Amino acid sequence: MKEWALILGASSGFGRATALKLAEEGINIIGIHFDRKSAMKDVEKLVSEIRAKGVKALYYNINAADHDAMNKVLDEVKEMFYKDDEENKIRVLMHSLAFGTLKLFIAEDEKDMVNKKQMDMTLDVMAHTLVYWTQGVFKRGLFMENARIFAMTSSGDQRVIPYYGVVSAAKAALESHIRQLALELAPYKVTANSIKAGVTDTPALRKIPGNDALIEGALKKNPSGRLTTPEDVANAISALIDRRLYWLTGNVINVDGGEDITA
Repeated sequence: MKEWALILGASSGFGRATALKLAEEGINIIGIHFDRKSAMKDVEKLVSEIRAKGVKALYYNINAADHDAMNKVLDEVKEMFYKDDEENKIRVLMHSLAFGTLKLFIAEDEKDMVNKKQMDMTLDVMAHTLVYWTQGVFKRGLFMENARIFAMTSSGDQRVIPYYGVVSAAKAALESHIRQLALELAPYKVTANSIKAGVTDTPALRKIPGNDALIEGALKKNPSGRLTTPEDVANAISALIDRRLYWLTGNVINVDGGEDITA
């Protein structure tokens, strides 16, 4: 059987590192990303790096929240899977989408406050897409038995960070979705867990106002004396797909070097 990982947000940060790590494990990669033309050279380089590890890499530059685009990709994947002489199944579905609004809830100037459209978009992209892509894979029969679903969350799920309120809501919703999927997919032997990384210097972090203070605080707080890296998370996911961990589901798993347990 050929095993595949479907990674939403596969061109940078946690998604990129996980794609490379799983490729080392012999898992083929389906990458969903949304990049401008200026970034495509980096994406092409990444795809080449993945293929150099001896696996297949299919990257789609689409808006993951576009249902028509999602269905088109999944239909293409299903057709490709069933045309192959060898059985193909998805072993890992990873949600690592970081595209949302960083605005205040309350501000003296109304233009600085988040509006309904921005709130809805952020929750849709950073939380609800997990459900829709999972449904799409499931109804096409593409999950293998003992498949794994992972969703990237953050300490914003419970903590208050300036300008991060909308994303915090999305992370809390994402964790709720994971719990519900864990419940409903258990009879099908598919697990679902949230991965809470420590502060990591990624392009998404750099967009948060005051990110320098977040980095400085994490460096002081983390008992390991450094920031989390995307590779730390990729290594954890590589370990968590071990088939012996079939009973681990519905959790928020901290991958942070002990950052979240310190005062």
